[in-house]
Amino acid sequence: MVVVEDLKKVYKEGELEHNYFYRMTKGNIYLSGYKNPIELQSYGIEIERQDIIKGSIINIERDYVKNISCQRYKVHKLLKLLYNNFVSPIHLIDIIGEYIDNYIEDFDNELKEIAMN
Repeated sequence: MVVVEDLKKVYKEGELEHNYFYRMTKGNIYLSGYKNPIELQSYGIEIERQDIIKGSIINIERDYVKNISCQRYKVHKLLKLLYNNFVSPIHLIDIIGEYIDNYIEDFDNELKEIAMN
């Protein structure tokens, strides 16, 4: 898994500082259904929140979803949605779960295109 895009936001409340990192990741997924598994490039999202007091990290929360879609622009739009709305790692799945359900067909479409060529 490789980070291909990284966005950062900072939120301060008193002495407590929250650093949010929104990352788009790139990896590979292996799909079967033919004689040999087919390798496709895929994109995912990781969100990390660091809680900091007086320069010391006191807590880290992180969640990620690999293999959301093979369409980079779709995952980029999701990343921007999360970033613009200050979504916490704790709520990642709640927010993008329905998108993931819809984007899963991107892999089927890619397989169909490969099969037709």
